[in-house]
Amino acid sequence: MSATLDSARTRGALRTTARVSLDTLLVLAMAAVTLWLLGRMWSVVWPLVLGLLLTTLTWPAARFLRRRGWPPALAASVVTVGFLLVAAGIVALIAVPMASQTDQLTDGVAEGVQRLRDWAAGPPLNIGDDQVDKAVDSAMARAQDGLGATLTTVATGVSSVVNGLVTAVLAVFLMFFFLKDGPRFLPWLTRQLPGRLATDVPVVARRGWQTLGAFVRSQALVGLLDAVFIGLGLWIMNVPLVLPLAVLTFVSAFVPIVGALFAGFVAVLIALVSGGVTDALIVLAIIVVVQQLEGNVFQPIIQSRGLGLHAAVVLLVVTLGGNLAGVVGSLLAVPAAALIAVVWGYVRDQLTEPPGEPAPVEP
Repeated sequence: MSATLDSARTRGALRTTARVSLDTLLVLAMAAVTLWLLGRMWSVVWPLVLGLLLTTLTWPAARFLRRRGWPPALAASVVTVGFLLVAAGIVALIAVPMASQTDQLTDGVAEGVQRLRDWAAGPPLNIGDDQVDKAVDSAMARAQDGLGATLTTVATGVSSVVNGLVTAVLAVFLMFFFLKDGPRFLPWLTRQLPGRLATDVPVVARRGWQTLGAFVRSQALVGLLDAVFIGLGLWIMNVPLVLPLAVLTFVSAFVPIVGALFAGFVAVLIALVSGGVTDALIVLAIIVVVQQLEGNVFQPIIQSRGLGLHAAVVLLVVTLGGNLAGVVGSLLAVPAAALIAVVWGYVRDQLTEPPGEPAPVEP
């Protein structure tokens, strides 16, 4: 009798395991199909995502104007124009001072290269001028041999720039329409969905919107911390163009990995031009320390508090997103994980709600 009961329990456990495994495979298949569809529609999805992120950044200003009685179209127009003016001002703040010191930077680069050459000629390397000339000739020969590949790379880069400009323009237009008609979306969605979905989906969408806003605010705070600490270090080292470099650091914080590398490279290059190799190495050390603090301390703590994700989860999803989709994956990994957590939290709450009181039975 006991053996028969144990056998029945074993078969029941195997059936339950098989059913759970089948459900898991179906979920994974659905996720794979969804990712494939997103990849096929990426030219539309990417501007939409950027438009939503820009809208979370500019919505407080539009909401302020709308509460003061401004028409939605006028408020959206003013905020969009203001955003474009601020973006243009940031570009001017970075580009104009650098352009005004182009000659100084060019002379400094040449002087820095000569210093490196003189340093390499001394101990312990003892690299002579003839070896340097041979290396330059070899590099030139390789560059000539790879001219076709270089032209292809340049053409690809130009195409990427054009695609980036088109994406940016579409994102700005979408931001305007989201600012203008965004509050109408949830009521419209409620009318379109049947049954309980008319309640569940708008609630999840509202929570997801709040999560995206928290993500953008946390990125802005992280970028501000980077800009302040790195700008302070550059000011102490008496590096020129401190303000443009600090602004560049703040803006680049919204593009993980590549943005930090680009801003750091520019700062080190200007330090090399203005102060020599020693100053450049000190600036590099400052940037590395700040970036390590930002990546391993500031960003996980701030984003974990703002998004409801543990700091370890933030680190893991950024790494996974970067491995799967490069820079874009790193940028979208944290908000995507936060949105998944929002959906899961809502489903879990619905599943664990206590059952309602049973209706009274008529005698």
